[in-house]
Amino acid sequence: MHARTVGQAGETEVLRRILARLAPSTAEVGPGDDAAVLRVAGGRVVASTDTLVHGPDFRLAWSSGHDLGWKAAAVNLADIAAMGARPIALLVALTMPDDTPVAFVEDLADGLRQACLSLAPGCAVEGGDLAASDTLTIAVTALGTLDGPAVRRSGARPGDIVALAGHAGLAAHGLQILFERFRDVDGHAVPVDPAVLTPAERRAVAAQVRPEPPIALGHAAAHQGATAMMDVSDGLVLDATRLAIASRVCLELATAALGGDPLALIGGEDHALLATFPRDAVPAGFRAIGRVTPHGAHPVLVDGEAPTCRGGWDPYSDWDQARG
Repeated sequence: MHARTVGQAGETEVLRRILARLAPSTAEVGPGDDAAVLRVAGGRVVASTDTLVHGPDFRLAWSSGHDLGWKAAAVNLADIAAMGARPIALLVALTMPDDTPVAFVEDLADGLRQACLSLAPGCAVEGGDLAASDTLTIAVTALGTLDGPAVRRSGARPGDIVALAGHAGLAAHGLQILFERFRDVDGHAVPVDPAVLTPAERRAVAAQVRPEPPIALGHAAAHQGATAMMDVSDGLVLDATRLAIASRVCLELATAALGGDPLALIGGEDHALLATFPRDAVPAGFRAIGRVTPHGAHPVLVDGEAPTCRGGWDPYSDWDQARG
C-alpha cells in the first residue's frame, strides 16, 4: 500500500496536518487568516509570506523580470492590506539557475521597487536571500503595521453587506488568452496567429502578469467598519467559502453585481479585497455583491443556489492537471 501523497491529500489537508504538529500559536492572530499578527515591544507586526514558482505560478515566456518583481510584491502586499494593515517592508528570497542573466535580476528588482512605489508608498524591500536552484522561485515575506484592530475572516455577521474592491475574473481571462493565443518558443511567447490583441484582451493579460490590487483600500476599509476581509487569490467562490466558514455564516452572492461573468466566480489572481460591512456602510472603492445571512446548509450561495462551479486553485492537484 502506497503512502498518501500531498497531491492526493490536497492543500487543505496538508495544512491541517502541519498545524496539528506545531506548537500552539501565541500570536494575536495565528494561522488561518491572510497574515499573522504578532505583538512586539511598542506595537504589533503583521506578517505574511508567499512563493511564486516557475511553472505553476508564472511562465518566463509570458512575463519579464519587471513583471515578476511587480507581481511578487503585489500578491504579498494584498495579504497585508486584507488585515486592514499598512505594508512597511518586504523580504525577498530568490532561487535561480546559475545561467540566469544578471540583467533579468536587475529588471526583477526594478519591478519590486516600482510595485512598492505605486501600490504601497513607504514600503520597500529591506532584505532577503539569494540561492541557486534549477527552478526560478521568488519567495516574499511582507510586513505591516496596524493602528487599530486587525480585520479577520471571522467577523462577518448576518445582516452585513458583502462587498468587493478590485477585479473579479479579469486575471483569469488573461490567463485563458495566454494559453489559447500564444505558444512557448525558446522561452518566448509567440502568437498562435498574427492577430493583435484587442485593448480588452491586453487589459486582461496585464491583470494576470501585473495585478494591481487595491492595497490602500484595505486600511481604509478597516477604519470604515469592515467586519471581515480577505484577499481573493484563489477564486471568489472558494475564498468566500473560507470567509463564511471562519465567520460561521452564509455569504449570498449575486452574479448580476459581478457582470454575469462566470470567471468572476471561479477565477483567481486578481487579488481583489472581499469584505463585509454593516448595512449602509460600504465605503467608496467597494461595490456590494451580496449579503451575509445566518449559517445554513451551504457556506456560499450564488443567486440563491449552492454553486456548481468547482473554482479555486489547489497548488498540488491543480498543478498536476496543468502539467497533464
